[in-house]
Amino acid sequence: MNSENQWPLYISIVLVVYMCIILFFVIRGATKAKSISDYAIGNVGFPSWIVGLSLAASMTSAATFVINPGFIALYGFGGILSMAIVLPIAAFASLIFFTKGFAKYGKLIKAKTMAEWIGNRFNNKSYKFFFAVVAMLLITFIVLINVGLTQVISKSIEVEPIYVLLGITVFVFGYMMFGGANSMVYTNTVQALIMVVVALMMIFSGVDLFEGGFSGFVGKLNAIDPNLTTTFNTTSPLYRDFFEVVICQAIVGVAIVCQPHIMTKSLMLKNPEKVNSYLFFAIGAMVIFFIIVLAGLYARIMFPDLMNDGTKMRMDEIIPNYVVKRFSAAAGIIVIVGLISAGLSTLEGLIQSLSITVTSDILEPLFGEKVSNNGLAINKIVIVFLAIVSFYLSWNQIKSPNLSVGIFGQMGVYGYFAAAFVPVLFGTFVKNVKSSTVFTASIVAIMVHFGIFYLKLTPYMKGPVGNPGVSAAIAIVSSVVVAVVLHTFNKNKASIA
Repeated sequence: MNSENQWPLYISIVLVVYMCIILFFVIRGATKAKSISDYAIGNVGFPSWIVGLSLAASMTSAATFVINPGFIALYGFGGILSMAIVLPIAAFASLIFFTKGFAKYGKLIKAKTMAEWIGNRFNNKSYKFFFAVVAMLLITFIVLINVGLTQVISKSIEVEPIYVLLGITVFVFGYMMFGGANSMVYTNTVQALIMVVVALMMIFSGVDLFEGGFSGFVGKLNAIDPNLTTTFNTTSPLYRDFFEVVICQAIVGVAIVCQPHIMTKSLMLKNPEKVNSYLFFAIGAMVIFFIIVLAGLYARIMFPDLMNDGTKMRMDEIIPNYVVKRFSAAAGIIVIVGLISAGLSTLEGLIQSLSITVTSDILEPLFGEKVSNNGLAINKIVIVFLAIVSFYLSWNQIKSPNLSVGIFGQMGVYGYFAAAFVPVLFGTFVKNVKSSTVFTASIVAIMVHFGIFYLKLTPYMKGPVGNPGVSAAIAIVSSVVVAVVLHTFNKNKASIA
């Protein structure tokens, strides 16, 4: 039997070993989690570089490694400009800008979740509950990662996607019932180190395509479709012009850090003076991760007509098929593990932050001591609920995506951080803000984002695929304008600083 025929066996063995390593760290971390607070933000004093790598792993996911390169394979240089240049620069600047202030207030008000941070910062329980409900939009991101992982693993071990999805759901949601923040930092660090190696392997996997220099590489893409090498791809639904690629992505990049599994990571730093070191390691790793979308161009040259073994590929299948075809068995195993690590790292953070939000910020206000006295047990039940919902939605996206699960994921996640941007911005840097000001701004953001997206209110929403980045950018700007106007003209500002 040749190595290609043995590929599924090799991958299966490595997956079992990988699962055992993950469980080792989960058990190690779980023994130190004695309360819901320990589960949420941890009680171990981790070095800043470890927390930084954990952030990098959480902030870049299966979307970065699997889904986004698929967009590049379809639409070319416009996607590179958008995803590998504009969005990362904006996100890094925003991360630096927000982190120190958020960490400071997080310590002062003892916040475990984004909803709690916002509610306590503005002294408004209704706002806290509202944000906990809005956080349910993050299930769409869980679905995105589930689909990305399922595609990678099912192609590698040649098992039907439904069984792979079921296995991912049972394993990851199962161990997250016990792990929490302590174990997640351990697992994220291991995953981040693997991801760095794999990102470099993916980035350099197309070196041979540059034999004729950059112009030779561009020539290969031009021969497939000249639109792949234009700055803006007018035939795409996502990268048509400067507004869509640069303006909207810059706005989204600035706001994208306002997600619970990103912002609350800084609360794990027991020494606030380590923030700079934490950011250095996080951003350094993420620079490498964002460049991986170049692999989408390599994949398009390998599959010029987007066909694989006589079958037309869906967008989310392009990178999994590229990996299987491009790498030898040994190298491919490493890459597959890296792609899985990319998915699990963010999936863990989302499950942890979302389950804590439901338990502490939705159920506890509704049922009081029944929940607060049994926080860890209730949290496990919540994780089971999230597993069932995400499995159902994920399978629907595998069967019938609208271009890509990436659109579904962006629609929900962008809605969340569009609503979160003003309260995080004003809560961190503006004093004497009335809660009604930021509350109203968040509601405006939600209404504008989903209104534009589903009512197809701009030219960017026409056609079968709308661009969630455009609706989110307009929503963010609208909410900021509303907040500034209300804050400026409100004569009776309540002091909450």
